Amino acid sequence: MYEIKYGDKWRDMRATLSPAFTGSKMRAMFALMSECAQEVSKYFENHPEEKKSIELKDFFTRYTNDIIATCAFGVQCNSIKQRKNEFYIMGKMATDFTGFWKNFKVILYVMMPKLCKVIGITFFDNKVSMFFRRIIKDTIKMREKNDITRPDMIHLLMEARKGRLNYEETSAAQEAGFATVKESEIGKTVKKVKDAITDDDITAQALIFFFAGFDTVATFMVLMAYELAVNPDIQERLQNEIDAVLEENDGKITYESINKMKYLDMVTSETLRKWPVAIGMDRVCVKTYTIPAVLPDEVPVTIQVGDVISVPVYGIHMDPKYYPNPVKFDPERFNDENKVNIKSQMYMPFGSGPRNCIGSRFALLEAKVVFVSLLSKFNIVPTEKSEIPLKLSNAGFSFNSKKGFWFALKQRD
Repeated sequence: MYEIKYGDKWRDMRATLSPAFTGSKMRAMFALMSECAQEVSKYFENHPEEKKSIELKDFFTRYTNDIIATCAFGVQCNSIKQRKNEFYIMGKMATDFTGFWKNFKVILYVMMPKLCKVIGITFFDNKVSMFFRRIIKDTIKMREKNDITRPDMIHLLMEARKGRLNYEETSAAQEAGFATVKESEIGKTVKKVKDAITDDDITAQALIFFFAGFDTVATFMVLMAYELAVNPDIQERLQNEIDAVLEENDGKITYESINKMKYLDMVTSETLRKWPVAIGMDRVCVKTYTIPAVLPDEVPVTIQVGDVISVPVYGIHMDPKYYPNPVKFDPERFNDENKVNIKSQMYMPFGSGPRNCIGSRFALLEAKVVFVSLLSKFNIVPTEKSEIPLKLSNAGFSFNSKKGFWFALKQRD
């Protein structure tokens, strides 16, 4: 009963959405991402005073906002220039969980979703939901009326609604990197959804995508920038690789050239090892399972259907048994020789199993694009306001600094 009640609807939607996140679809979206990344670099080139002291969390949040706006919602905005644009303001509202009530509401929603539904507690503020619903509805109406095609998520979901979206296998060379999760057979299944995909379904998926990628991916980029700033030798080696690949491609950043950068992938993989996007993940048991005793003083543990299992991803990533000297930022853990020895269940920055993060390719690609664009022109350097070593804040549900992430961009010679 549990599998039927909670599994079928998810399986149908996963099979519907998975084709939208294959390597071929990421290639189509690459131009949109690259445009956003180049706008960022141009802005700092044209505003030299501003790059002397940048709060990286604010900066990368604005970048991820623009990426999601253009790639998921078909909306173009420049949140660095237009700092109070409505899309960014609503995005901040959707992902702001500071304060007792907001934290309590999240916990209540996770632990007792049925109760929340009965008493009318919603995950997102009504103002936020109405804003995104209006954008999706207006966009779909305009595209259907004028036969407009754009390589973004709304178009892909509209195609899925018409049954035109099929899963396409990609070769290893086309993958976004080592941290990319592998889609299960569920996601590769071509299955007709029992109920038609409505505008509200498309809005819900786009809003979930926004929620999942707005703050978390920005935090990943912030911590990668932090590690590069405090490890200048690693940053220089990465820049040398970027320079060499750009020279081979006449200074152009392409989808293929991004995927050729092995050291870039090593740096992103190590960032996600030390600072995983998901510090933990929950899974619900759908089949009774007994964990056998291993040590003499242990007893078998039986997990019943419906039990919630919490997996400490951060704890596993920082376990010296799997990663010697885990506090050290060492991209060499992911070189060709070493990465083959890393067990998949001991590296889970985007979760694991059939319910892993469907957007891992998207997140990795948008991060790599902006770092290639920035590092080809600037060095990321500490300032007097930089907090080194980093002191984490205990507020919220992700890695945050108590005093902010203040660094600078220095023009390369």
